[in-house]
This record gives sequence, C-alpha cells and structure tokens, in this order.
Amino acid sequence: MKYTWMDEYCLAKKGAKKDFKEEWQATRYMVGGKMFVMLGGDKFGKPIATVKLEPTFGRFLREQYKDIVPGYYMNKEHWNSLYLEGDVPDEVFRDMLSESYSLVLASLSKKQREEIQG
Repeated sequence: MKYTWMDEYCLAKKGAKKDFKEEWQATRYMVGGKMFVMLGGDKFGKPIATVKLEPTFGRFLREQYKDIVPGYYMNKEHWNSLYLEGDVPDEVFRDMLSESYSLVLASLSKKQREEIQG
C-alpha cells in the first residue's frame, strides 16, 4: 500500500478504533461505533479506501482524480472510494480522511462527542 502513514494517522484521531469485519473482508476505522474509513477491495481485488465526504467535496474530488470514484457498495452521494495504488497526493487523501472523521464525529450525540473529545 502506497499510503503507509494511513493507519497511524487514523488511529491518532481522538476515540478512533480499528477492527476487521470478517464477512466484508474489510478493515474499519470507527469513532463512537460508526465507521469513518473502510479498507477493502473492489470486485477485482484492487485495494480501496472508502470514506464519507460532504457531497459537493466528493464530486469535486471525483472530477479531479480518476482514482477517486463513488463509494464502492456504499451510498454514492456521501461515500467515496480511493484506489490505494493510484495517484492521489497524500495531502488530498489526508484531507479526505480528516473530513470523514469530522462528519462521522459530528453525527454522534452531544454526549458521545463530549466523551470522545474530553
């Protein structure tokens, strides 16, 4: 995988946890019990990372980079998949991961957010 920093970056987020969902053959990064990143493969086995993005930002990125596509097996408006062997710059992928975390964190209850953020 090209983005060797990704695991450490995701787990450095407050309250982030990682698990492996056997039936999906996918690694998930979660906050407050909700997924903000999923690592898996497409139907050809190519590694992908799927993240939640604000719809306008997601569409913009898909227009800019051929390696960012609508979310694989996810809601195509809110989720986007990035081919991990592609040419998306690290900074762009970091922004995607951060936005996904922020969106999922914001969807949690006020009590959950306060517990996570301390």
